[in-house]
Amino acid sequence: MAKGYIMGHVTVRDAESYKEYVEKDTPILAALGGRFIIRGGQSETVEGESLMRHVLIEFDSYELAKKAYNDPDYQAVADIRRRNADSVIILVEGTD
Repeated sequence: MAKGYIMGHVTVRDAESYKEYVEKDTPILAALGGRFIIRGGQSETVEGESLMRHVLIEFDSYELAKKAYNDPDYQAVADIRRRNADSVIILVEGTD
């Protein structure tokens, strides 16, 4: 079965307030089976335009990634991100 991913590209506008999102999203997504593969770190955009921060969370399936993103507890915490950052969030199915 192909893995599923939540991919995020984020530019934080208020770093201090954004910390609350990072502290709260991690245990929720981990409890839903998510594993952080990429979370910030050094990056370089070599083609096109990009936001500043990149995150990749792996799940055992696309369906589980979608379920985690739509989870009411996660969505409540995601509002913190939305208030303090510009973001593009993409659900992606991996390859077998």
